[in-house]
Amino acid sequence: MGKYRDGSNDWVRIFDTTLRDGEQSPGCTMNVDEKLAVARQLEALGVDVIEAGFAAASPGDLESVKAVARAVDGPVVLSLARTREADIETALRAVDGAKSPGIHVFIATSDIHLRYKLGMSRQEVIDAAAWAVERASRYVDYIEFSAEDASRSDTDYLCQVFGEVIRAGARVCNVPDTTGYGVPDKIRQMFETLRARTESADQVIWSTHCHNDLGLAVANSLAAVEGGARQVECTINGIGERAGNTALEEVVMALNTRYDHFVINTRVNAKQIYLASQTLSKMIGMTIAPTKPIVGANAFAHEAGIHQDGVLKNVRTYEIMRPEDVGRISNTLVLGKHSGRHAFSKALRELGFDPRVINFSDAFTRFKLLADKKGQIFSEDLIVVAIGDESDASQRFVLEDVRVVASLHGDPEVAVTISIDGKSQSATATGDGLIDACYEAIKKSTYVYSVLEGYQAKGLTGGTDALGEVSVLIRTGEIAVRGRGNHTDVVMASALAYVDAINRLELVRLVTTKNRRSNDPVP
Repeated sequence: MGKYRDGSNDWVRIFDTTLRDGEQSPGCTMNVDEKLAVARQLEALGVDVIEAGFAAASPGDLESVKAVARAVDGPVVLSLARTREADIETALRAVDGAKSPGIHVFIATSDIHLRYKLGMSRQEVIDAAAWAVERASRYVDYIEFSAEDASRSDTDYLCQVFGEVIRAGARVCNVPDTTGYGVPDKIRQMFETLRARTESADQVIWSTHCHNDLGLAVANSLAAVEGGARQVECTINGIGERAGNTALEEVVMALNTRYDHFVINTRVNAKQIYLASQTLSKMIGMTIAPTKPIVGANAFAHEAGIHQDGVLKNVRTYEIMRPEDVGRISNTLVLGKHSGRHAFSKALRELGFDPRVINFSDAFTRFKLLADKKGQIFSEDLIVVAIGDESDASQRFVLEDVRVVASLHGDPEVAVTISIDGKSQSATATGDGLIDACYEAIKKSTYVYSVLEGYQAKGLTGGTDALGEVSVLIRTGEIAVRGRGNHTDVVMASALAYVDAINRLELVRLVTTKNRRSNDPVP
């Protein structure tokens, strides 16, 4: 698998299981094309191993593992397999086309699993594990063995199991915290003990696979690294069974940022992290929490006035890594009621206003009053604050009517009527879904063509007649604005949100045009 940048073989391998364990998360199922898109992004990330699926689980899984195996060149491509002949044969067929194929064999080792799930004795489990590894070793060199529920297994017994599978040909020994039961100190101790007491322990890579049931997956994985693990099994955005798996982006950046502590790193291209996160999010339709470390919308955002002032003077005052390090554009000063005068002044300058020309004190007072009402302030709000207009936005466009035609057997069609400067204008459009058709019709009727960059719908009340809120983010050139709409019908709410956004876009255009025409100096 090559050497690390300092010429040594000592680095933390990243084993990505987004396509297998991650996909087991409810709502995260992917088709073959989506898996291929994620796999190619994982290769761009530079992960060492891709677990492409569980080939024996279904014909679809078999085909997707085959497709991934053929599509990537760099990483080892694995299929998961139980200690059953049929599983191993299917897994071998699935990875046959890979440049670097491998098999991941597992069986449970905790007494609770042996008694209630497997109905096997400890010796029977050892025999099954050794047989499966030996069988796979006849065909592939790269074999990983996992002792399922290792964190709740007897350590002496684990030493026996791992000793036998190493003898049978395993190259990687994985110690999973399958239920998220472990705590960092115990995980570290377990790895130290296994490496010290397992026969031929120095001949294999020791791996950790942690779940996040207690919110400790990343902490436990890092503790395992401190205990000698040299592979971390993880997923993009931490998706996976129940509360999820160890988050790839968090482990990679923890080792990167705190190299002074861990004195070891990965070979991942961190600048691809944000793109990988966004790619997966779009594929599975799962929104990333704003406070998600590394990749969340707020991960590099600052609202508190003291924080904003510090960041404006030196980003290291409140940032331990740069957004550019993970492929993001820059940090963000989020304006709200906690923001100070420095951040407000900077935001005005970015919009083309000169704080020395406008009545800055009055504008800042209006800003604080609006922030108390709205919570978060966007660029279009700042324009209103700066020019002293009490209206939320221009009302050049008014939605008058929306008519929908939908069918199981044809493209949906939406007709809209919009008043533009008091004159009604209608248009009809089809699209990939009702919302898409609605927005195409609005564009045709208003001649305002923009790119939809964000869309979010949420229920404000319960019941079948629930009131819903839709928020959108649209962009035209360098101008991006948000709009919101409330209605009991999601199409109507979506239409209202889009019209609200283009009204705000009109206001931004109007004011920025005036600013460009002005001779006032902008420092």
